[in-house]
Amino acid sequence: MFRETLEMNIKRILDFLMYSKNFIIRKNPLKSMFESFTEGIKDFLTMNKKRKMAMYRLNYHRHQLQKMEQLIAENNQHTFLRGNNLNQTR
Repeated sequence: MFRETLEMNIKRILDFLMYSKNFIIRKNPLKSMFESFTEGIKDFLTMNKKRKMAMYRLNYHRHQLQKMEQLIAENNQHTFLRGNNLNQTR
């Protein structure tokens, strides 16, 4: 009775160790952890460059928006939007 229980527990431990070994081989958590760590370092080192690119894009779109608003204001019939230019057709 005691021998059977001991053999069953040893078999369970060996099965667990085999499943664990196969999981580590299949998923390789150390490799994925190393890859995520290196990607984090790369993101940290390129953060300033990405910020500059984002600011450039933001300024470019802001300039385009101002140009569109100016064109709309120039072509509008209301004189209060045109600034110093008066509507001569009135």
